[in-house]
Amino acid sequence: MHPETPRIRWQRTARLRRFLLGLLILSTTLIASSYMADVLPGLGSTRLELAIVIVFGALFAWVSIGFWEGVGGLFTLWRRRDPLAISAAAGAGLSLARTDCRTAIVMPICNEGVDRAFAGLRATYRSLEGTGQIEHFDFFVLSDTGDPDIWVEEEIAWADLCRSVGGFNRIFYRHRTSNYKRKSGNIADFCKRWGRDYRYMVVLDADSVMCGETIVRLVQIMERSPNAGIIQTSPLPVNRESLIARVQQFASHVYGPIFTAGLHFLQLGDSHSWGHNMIIRIEPFMEHCGLPTLPGKPPLGGQILSHDFVEAALMRKAGWEVWLAHDLTGSYEEIPSSLLNELKRDRRWSQGNLQHFRLLFTAGLFPAHRALFLHGIMSYGSALLWFLFLCLSSAEAIAEAFQKPDYFPVERTLFPEWPLWHPRWALTLLATTAVLLFLPKILSVLTLILRQRRASQFGGVLRLLLSLLLEALFSAVFAPMRMAYHCKCVLLPLLGREVGWAGQQRGDRETRWTEAMRFHSGAMVVALLWAAVLFVYNRSFFWWTSPISIPLIFAVPLSVWCSRVAPGRVLRRAGLFLIPEESKPPEELRDLARGPGSPEGLDFQLPSPWQQGFVRAVADPRVNALHRFLVQSTRKVSGSTPRLNQAILKKALSLGAGSLSAREKRRLLRDPKSLLELHQEIWERAEGKTARMWGLP
Repeated sequence: MHPETPRIRWQRTARLRRFLLGLLILSTTLIASSYMADVLPGLGSTRLELAIVIVFGALFAWVSIGFWEGVGGLFTLWRRRDPLAISAAAGAGLSLARTDCRTAIVMPICNEGVDRAFAGLRATYRSLEGTGQIEHFDFFVLSDTGDPDIWVEEEIAWADLCRSVGGFNRIFYRHRTSNYKRKSGNIADFCKRWGRDYRYMVVLDADSVMCGETIVRLVQIMERSPNAGIIQTSPLPVNRESLIARVQQFASHVYGPIFTAGLHFLQLGDSHSWGHNMIIRIEPFMEHCGLPTLPGKPPLGGQILSHDFVEAALMRKAGWEVWLAHDLTGSYEEIPSSLLNELKRDRRWSQGNLQHFRLLFTAGLFPAHRALFLHGIMSYGSALLWFLFLCLSSAEAIAEAFQKPDYFPVERTLFPEWPLWHPRWALTLLATTAVLLFLPKILSVLTLILRQRRASQFGGVLRLLLSLLLEALFSAVFAPMRMAYHCKCVLLPLLGREVGWAGQQRGDRETRWTEAMRFHSGAMVVALLWAAVLFVYNRSFFWWTSPISIPLIFAVPLSVWCSRVAPGRVLRRAGLFLIPEESKPPEELRDLARGPGSPEGLDFQLPSPWQQGFVRAVADPRVNALHRFLVQSTRKVSGSTPRLNQAILKKALSLGAGSLSAREKRRLLRDPKSLLELHQEIWERAEGKTARMWGLP
């Protein structure tokens, strides 16, 4: 008999675990649904009550998936040693003995905060340099930025970064003229131009930081796992100060490990990816992971938005494994600082996940990835089910208030049929749902923090427990607000409305009152009317639903307040919602906190007009030369429209940069000849109005 290969072993284990998961979800859902039918006055006999039971069953199944994933993750972490973990292939030491395993570290950016992006890249570079393995790696900043000022600021930051770390021959910058297919197109463009020069590619986001040791470990695992195509790390959120971000940051550190371990427990080599803080084997990625254009028009057709799940599915379809290295540390990211920024990001993700409906029956996909597509769809579709359940339950409650009970529905009966109500069963059902939601989290705290004596990393036992209680309260308050907006995110694409794709707000930006009112007013009005109707017609059901209606009614002040940095800092000083990276920050995060330094090593204040990147590209001799060099070295310059560029040049000379549109600025920036001519003309007229407009000395 031939020995069992590692691939056969994990595939057999995965099939068994998924079968048991399906059995557990089905059995618990059937039991809960039967209880739900018995709780209703008509025992589920009417069409309305039957609809309530069906929708409740779907929601209960969704909740139970998370519960059993948490149980699987707890089992994995309790054992401490997982023979099926992909990280077991890393081996000892940090040496990359083979000189041909070159790896590109790529950071696609688009209208991002320049200081934060390049400070994170600098921290990652220095950490990797500290491992002694830097010669195996090159860094690429791949810009899709359309804002002309940010474009120039990126170039200045790149030059300053290269100068500060000595990386001119190792850190490269490219700006695309067209952001076709957005991030996935940017990565594809890199692979087309430079992919053949590298064996692996580590993908970072603009808010990513990774420890050098973690990156080297990823390469080692790839070298020793010849069937692995993608390995995804589990990035932990850090560096946030606003109240809601600190709450989520804390929850991710306390509960996140068991749920990511649970994903690994079920997926093994059939995992998905999140599109960043991961390593990719470039050759099969280039060969098999080109994204198709979906037939039809957006929002459900056209370019694929949530590309990461699809790329992982295509990699697995081609026979390569996709793993989640949940136990690799040293991978970090930053999350949105306000509820509004979080929901705006979810709007894009929701439309992208809904597109996966079109891919469910693609030939050759593995069943695990079809299930992951459904899981991603339900991440937002469950909000619509929750809303539907509330609507049906409210309709039942109002109908009960208007309808008189029929005590003798059957002819010739001796005894009346009394309406049945089982409050103990209702409380049992509520308690069961609460157990599914909170038990994995409680066990996580007991076994992975308190048992391992790690409470001091979270502020001590008492502060940790108080933080847990406050986190549960905040989660309950913000859940209805997320539900309301996610319903909108699902309904609009289904109705043919496409969402925008604006750049993500990365910093601790606080929400304005007018912005919150515009964002939440619709849900607030609907919740107010809903609560008023229930209060008038069914007072008892009103109190049952008040934990949902009240947060929606007060959504505007809650959204503004939770985005504030001040309360978050007060709680941090009180020792609440602390995370280990704040108690003892790693060197990479300390390096990030030091910021990018002064541009180009300058220690004096720039002239006011030069605070704009475009003005510097025109007026500052060094920046002008830098930009023209980068443009000439990365693209062919078209000479088909010199007359139009000359008209823009004359307009800029007479009226200044403020008279130009963003499109006109981009035209000049793409034409080094016109840009040099404008620069020379300005310095030749370096007096009076021209000097003031362009900030000349």
